[in-house]
Amino acid sequence: MTRLIGLAGWSGAGKTTLMTRLIPAMAARGIGVSTLKHAHHAFDIDRPGKDSYEHRAAGARQVLVASAHRWALMTEHRGATEPPLRDLLAQLAPVDLVIVEGFKRDHHPKIEVHRGANGKPWLHPEDPHIAAIASDVPPPGGDLPWAHLDEIDAITDLVLAHAMALGDFLGR
Repeated sequence: MTRLIGLAGWSGAGKTTLMTRLIPAMAARGIGVSTLKHAHHAFDIDRPGKDSYEHRAAGARQVLVASAHRWALMTEHRGATEPPLRDLLAQLAPVDLVIVEGFKRDHHPKIEVHRGANGKPWLHPEDPHIAAIASDVPPPGGDLPWAHLDEIDAITDLVLAHAMALGDFLGR
């Protein structure tokens, strides 16, 4: 059974920093985690001059690079639309919990990550999929559970409470 929770917030809110703190906190509790990160801009994990880059530049739809330590599969859209979150999640092996960073407009359970100094609006008043909040300032309204961004154990508790209550999002 695989459960999913997202970290959603504006750029600069601390989503990646929180993610890199949550992963070892989950592992310490015996929870296996995979992540899915949305990239907002054209990105490339490959570089010109590398064989895999040349394979893709020549027109390969998929290139799998493998070593004794890891493997990576790169798939070129070649003009197709960006795949939906559910299709991307289907590419992951089953695990206890998938934490999604980004995809804030998608309809899945999320923890809002908010930093007051950014001056950005809160997501939760408009997004009914926000289950809890991690912020450096108390959220308005007080109707959602929240933890301070520096309290990683409390945020881990929030993530686990909501992810476990939501059940099997992926239908595995």
